[in-house]
Amino acid sequence: MSFERTLAYARARDAADSLAHFRSQFAHPHGADGKPLVYLCGHSLGLQPLAARQRINEELDDWAAMGVRGHESARRPWIPYHELLTQGLASLTGARPGEVVAMNSLTVNLHLMLASFYRPQGTRTRILIEANAFPSDRHALASQISWQGLDPGVELLELAPVSGSSQITTEQIEFFLQRRGSEIALVLWPGTQYLSGQVFDLPRIAAAAQKAGCAVGFDLAHSIGNVGLHLHDSGADFAVWCSYKYLNAGPGAIGGCFVHERHARSTLPRLCGWWGHDPATRFAMGPAFEPADGAAGWQISNPSILSAAPLLASLDLFMLAGFAHLRAKSVALSGYLSFLLAGLPVEILTPMEPQSRGSQLSLRMGRDATHGRAVFELLQQAGMVCDWREPDVIRAAPVPLYNSFEDVFRFATALQTALKAVG
Repeated sequence: MSFERTLAYARARDAADSLAHFRSQFAHPHGADGKPLVYLCGHSLGLQPLAARQRINEELDDWAAMGVRGHESARRPWIPYHELLTQGLASLTGARPGEVVAMNSLTVNLHLMLASFYRPQGTRTRILIEANAFPSDRHALASQISWQGLDPGVELLELAPVSGSSQITTEQIEFFLQRRGSEIALVLWPGTQYLSGQVFDLPRIAAAAQKAGCAVGFDLAHSIGNVGLHLHDSGADFAVWCSYKYLNAGPGAIGGCFVHERHARSTLPRLCGWWGHDPATRFAMGPAFEPADGAAGWQISNPSILSAAPLLASLDLFMLAGFAHLRAKSVALSGYLSFLLAGLPVEILTPMEPQSRGSQLSLRMGRDATHGRAVFELLQQAGMVCDWREPDVIRAAPVPLYNSFEDVFRFATALQTALKAVG
């Protein structure tokens, strides 16, 4: 891909971008001076779709006008509301509709999945994760191990990159599972590593885990809406995600869950709640739990309509844009950013192969944490919205739905200026 280091080039790319008009469908933050900020933090919290306000207001209006009757008579009835999200989530995850459900939040969903799929028996008691996993995942796994009366210090295996590397290769994971798979009850792996931005080959990881006799699940918090997913074909047992990052559903938005269809009528133990009951008999209010087919059978409570409405607005935009087009633009944006950063005293931790990166690039500051933090603060003063992760990493993600090539150019220019200023 041929790039140029000029603002004119960036603007020409934006003028030729068939997805550029989606930028106007989002609210863009402004600084104290009233000028728009360059927002490259969709890996942490996506921008607000303008339609989200309308969707929420419609639900508020129906609640005001109908009260309890809105469960059946709202313009989008509330009882089956989560079903409105199914097709979009299935499309973005490469799943069949019955395999996905919008519910709860990521870590709650992870606990629900672990209750069913982490079944330590005999010598197969351990859980494999990546070193430096997102803390919430690690906390959930450690607590589930303790819940089983086992020691997290023994049972939680953490696979780290080889010395001198920031990346864990697929071959490394496969080799580890070949050697130690008989000890492992469950593999929980991220689709995208939150700190490095590395995207993993999930089908190969799932195949290696299952060959070793392990259950396998994926945390897709940094993957859904960011990179292509093929959950059904991968054969993974389950996956979980949040919706406030690349799915733009707002802070604390409703999360989601995938359960492979081979478990659709499973007798696996689960933590039950009435919204997971077969909808045909749910309101008969009987004492026996009759699970709904598929992922829906793992629901606990009825979803928050006001939390789900913004996700519905965002999924509409994904469906209009087409994920293949978004992914192609994402590769171009992150590729342009890496091109502009070449020669600067920063290390890009994220792999440069397109299949191994998403929107996010993780930049390790070259000298030390104090120097890097000073650079980050100058970026903020220059109107750049990215984030800092201890001890020395700046994360920036040009998101194809609402970021532009000019955003990327302005960020790279501001970073160069900040590096020179700090010295």
